[in-house]
Amino acid sequence: MVIIGAGPVGVTAALLLARHGVPSLLLERHRDVYPLPRAVVVDDEVRRILQSVGIHEEFAALARPARGLRLLDARHRVIAEFTRSRHGHHGFPQTSMFDQPDLERLLRDALARRPECELWGGVEVVSVTQDTDGTAPVQVTFRRDGSDEDEHVWADAVLGCDGAGSLTRDAIGTVWEDLRFEESWRVIDVRTSRPVRTWEGVEQICCPTQPATFMRLGEDRYRWEFRLPADVHLDGPDGRERLRELVAPWTDAPSGAAGADDFEVIRQAQYTFRARLADRWRRGRVFLLGDAAHLTPPFIGQGLCAGLRDARNLTWKLARVLQQGADDGLLDTYERERKPHARYVIRLAVAMGWAMTGGQDRGAALRRAVVGAACRVPGVTAAVSRDLSPALTAGPLVRRRPGLIGRRLTGTFCPQPWVIVDGRRMRLDDVLADSFALLTAVPPTPHMTAVATALDAATIHLDDLDDDGTLAAWLARGRANAVLLRPDRVVMDTVPAGTGHFPDPTAWASLLHTARRTTDARPVPPPRSTTP
Repeated sequence: MVIIGAGPVGVTAALLLARHGVPSLLLERHRDVYPLPRAVVVDDEVRRILQSVGIHEEFAALARPARGLRLLDARHRVIAEFTRSRHGHHGFPQTSMFDQPDLERLLRDALARRPECELWGGVEVVSVTQDTDGTAPVQVTFRRDGSDEDEHVWADAVLGCDGAGSLTRDAIGTVWEDLRFEESWRVIDVRTSRPVRTWEGVEQICCPTQPATFMRLGEDRYRWEFRLPADVHLDGPDGRERLRELVAPWTDAPSGAAGADDFEVIRQAQYTFRARLADRWRRGRVFLLGDAAHLTPPFIGQGLCAGLRDARNLTWKLARVLQQGADDGLLDTYERERKPHARYVIRLAVAMGWAMTGGQDRGAALRRAVVGAACRVPGVTAAVSRDLSPALTAGPLVRRRPGLIGRRLTGTFCPQPWVIVDGRRMRLDDVLADSFALLTAVPPTPHMTAVATALDAATIHLDDLDDDGTLAAWLARGRANAVLLRPDRVVMDTVPAGTGHFPDPTAWASLLHTARRTTDARPVPPPRSTTP
């Protein structure tokens, strides 16, 4: 396996593959972690992914739970408030603020501990090629820093985690679908010991002339984002005075703020926020993940989250195909499942962006008025705050059958409470490990046992878990006796209440080759290279 790009998405994919025993080689043009902050927020589902790669405790030490999102008018009066819980469905705070370089260092440290993973820094990939029928092996051509010599490596699959300017995307002939949002914003990160007026969440100023975003990242770290033209400068005496005016609603920055000892501008960068979706995420054994597959404005904080969801969705399927002989069609479910969710997130971010910033057209005031009115409807803000990851659409791995009891659970995530097993308190996923799992509230029937055995699935009876009743209540609401969980903790199928079997497992069974056991799997060789 070759992974192009060793940012958070690429390294997370490598770590997830390693947990399934799949070796990988990461090719990265930078030699070290990119030092400047970019992404600053993750949700509880992504915290659960970080748990699966073994860094959640370290991440908790540097992350800061946030209260949610507030929409403010130009005079900083609250229009709407979208609160986020400190204990979400996945067992973590629903919103956590952090510094991306800190997260990347944790991921790199975890990578260094995995013998299955190898990282080559200072490497520029120049081409990705495969046979016209899309079969493996895939050839990746690269050059090392300071060299004009082409080197090659071959692999069973290639993951393009190489960002918005992805070479991998071009290599498989993918083009962007424009989802019609483009604005130029200035991002300013500040470290200051001065008092800062903050809600301890994200604040979005809904103002047609000067929209802005503000959030606290750490004890003395803050981020402001302002919609500013690229030719507006915040350096020099005039620029520093302009910066002072911009941040005045939150803090009394000194004159000459950019150079003050107690108000340090760590960086400022101009970004063009875009909304785009790749029309194709896979060709043969080459895949796109993260910004290579989708670009979203940052207004709901889902850019990095979407990329890590890609990695979680794809890696267990790749491992199943490469190691356990699953049908190659299993890999088609990656785009089928992830693309609708990516589109949903992008459209939500665009809608929120237009509503919050007001856009720049004559309908701006009307949009803000509509948002304000809608958010006063009981339950609206709670519904928006509740979940940014709706159920997966029906497909081979999501058995949603009209008219059958228990269908409401399929395609959703299993909750993750704390449980006590053999006297030890742990999170549910630490009990389930990295396999399929049969979670049941009733004694397993022979049919259920046969399915679990074919999938090498752990069978967990609720009576063996001492939790707070979360799982039993969840199954009862879904009117299910048992659920079959995929390795990514999505409910693939249910045993409806009053029955003892999965109604029709043939569709997913044919993809997963459930008759083949792990002990029969062929090993996956490491990537082959022309270099020693």
